[in-house]
Amino acid sequence: MNAMRAVIALLVADLRQRLRTPRFWLLIAGLAGLMWWCFPAVDRDYLTVSVGEGMRGRYSSAWIGMVAALIYSSTLSLAGFYLVRGTVVRDLETRTWQLLVATTMSRGGYLLAKWLSHMVVFGLLVGAGLAVGLVAQVLRAEDLRIDLVELVKPVLVLTLPSLALTAAFAIWFDLVPWLRRSAGNVVFFVVWVMLLSFGVSQAEQAPGAQLPWPGDPHGLLVAEYDLSHAWPMVDAGKELGLSIGKQALEGKAPVLLDWTQWAITSATMQARSAWLGLALLLLALAIPVLDRCAAHVGSPGKAHGDGARLRWLDAVLSPLQRSRFGALLAAELRLVLRPRKAWWWLAILTAMGVQAFAPDKAVAVAIIAAWILGMDVFARLVLREHETHTAALVFTAPRMRARMLWVRTIVVVGMAWIVTLPGVLRLAAVHPQAALATLATGISLALWGMATGVLFRNGRMFELVVLAAAYVGVQGGLLLNVVIAPMTTLQWHLLGLPLALAILALGWRRLEAR
Repeated sequence: MNAMRAVIALLVADLRQRLRTPRFWLLIAGLAGLMWWCFPAVDRDYLTVSVGEGMRGRYSSAWIGMVAALIYSSTLSLAGFYLVRGTVVRDLETRTWQLLVATTMSRGGYLLAKWLSHMVVFGLLVGAGLAVGLVAQVLRAEDLRIDLVELVKPVLVLTLPSLALTAAFAIWFDLVPWLRRSAGNVVFFVVWVMLLSFGVSQAEQAPGAQLPWPGDPHGLLVAEYDLSHAWPMVDAGKELGLSIGKQALEGKAPVLLDWTQWAITSATMQARSAWLGLALLLLALAIPVLDRCAAHVGSPGKAHGDGARLRWLDAVLSPLQRSRFGALLAAELRLVLRPRKAWWWLAILTAMGVQAFAPDKAVAVAIIAAWILGMDVFARLVLREHETHTAALVFTAPRMRARMLWVRTIVVVGMAWIVTLPGVLRLAAVHPQAALATLATGISLALWGMATGVLFRNGRMFELVVLAAAYVGVQGGLLLNVVIAPMTTLQWHLLGLPLALAILALGWRRLEAR
């Protein structure tokens, strides 16, 4: 009972820390509002979840729950990681862990409370989304019978194990020292992409085929196999595929079928229980390494050693020391570049070399890679005083607030341009529009990174968006790929710049006033 009280107390304290800001509730409302897009009217020209060729269920409680479960299982398992991670790091860096470890609280109880806190946040998001789904069911009026059991069943079976695994990953990525910041955000994105395709290669879409155990972490195969068995009006031998995401109907009307109940099989329960068990196992494996990881809050000596190898930087920056503004700019550049490890410099030089000498198709990918390597600076540089609680000391100098904002803007924009300089020079000779798009995208990334940093008080949301855009860009999509449709990319980034500047100007004063 004492252990349970400690877990509950820590859980409540952690939730109060999360839920006390209006920003969090606005985020919950915004993400829930996006669920409305997932329930298009019958006269709209797209579907978000379909079975077969343009078929979906009428908006019954069961189909509403299935759509919400599949959308949240696949997307919230990614976005949720960036939303909830950081609480363990906060305890370690603020030395709260040293107080907690002095109590009778067990290590397992501490990690369980953090994991449960993540799950409660996920529950709030999913609950708000289901409420939007019920509103859609009433307003679309395709099936007005409300069945709360069928509404919640897909979420519990499909989404719960997926989010439980994400919550366990969030604990581990907060514990492992080198995964606590931007590097961990990149690694998790790669892990999520790999998990999204896990088990898909073993899938057979023919009706009657057996589910390859244990399916995939997000439950997409489970849903596809169960729907292939129970989907009405299917011709014998016809293969069915489950499609999630926006699918254009190209003028065709969707085929609406009655689907009011999901009959869960024992194979489905065993498969989903396996993934839930894996999440709990990962949480248990973190207990023995908690103390060792907690001891690694920082390594000042290592940082000093890394900086000593960059003596050339002082010579490069010495001309800037002749003015107060230049001295401040040089200081910011040193703080940004000195902590960089050898692998980072090697990766940047490799990306710049590819931009200069590789085939044309590789230039756009190398430019995206260079921006990824610098994205932690874009979002986190503006937060230094906020994270170190040194604003009261730094901003005592006259007009330091405005000068610091200008200096950091120059640093982040300059970095976005310098790491892509070989690509810009090469594109300027053969594809001038792409070169202009590269410059515009660089300044847009820099300013949006700073703007989202002051808006959300961390860089995780920006890093999530950039990683997703980079993944799409590597596949040939717009936004970060400056070679494909460069003028469209240029226009989109220029249109967004005024909003980024407004958010940055307003958020900077509020951020540093705290």
